[in-house]
Amino acid sequence: MMALDDEYKAWSVYEQVIDDFGAVRPFTTIQKAETSHIRALTRLFDRYGLDAPVNDWLGQVPSYDTLAEACEAGVQAEIDNGALYDELFDMVDNPDIIRVFTALQRASETRHLPAFESCAP
Repeated sequence: MMALDDEYKAWSVYEQVIDDFGAVRPFTTIQKAETSHIRALTRLFDRYGLDAPVNDWLGQVPSYDTLAEACEAGVQAEIDNGALYDELFDMVDNPDIIRVFTALQRASETRHLPAFESCAP
C-alpha cells in the first residue's frame, strides 16, 4: 500500500502543478508515467485478491509559487520514491512484486529524477 500511496501522491502533485502552470514538461510526461506506475501496482492488488486503496491525495497537495519550486519538489519526490522502494524491498520476497518495484524504482531514478533536475534551478 505504501508504494501505491506514494505513486498516487506524485500523480496528484503533478496534477496540481499542471492545473497551476498549464501543460508543462516534464510534469505532463511524468504524470503519464505515474499513471502507468499506478496501473502496475493496482494489477498486483488485483492479482493477489486485495482491494487497492483510492487516491486520497487529490486536492490535498501543495501548490508552488513558481515552476522552478515545483521542479525542486519533483526532484525531492523522486529521491524519496527511490528510497521508499529500497525500504519495500526488505519487506517482500515475492518475485512478481520485486520485479514491479524494481521497474518503478528504475524509472524514478533514471528518467523522472533527471527530468526534474534539468528543470530545477
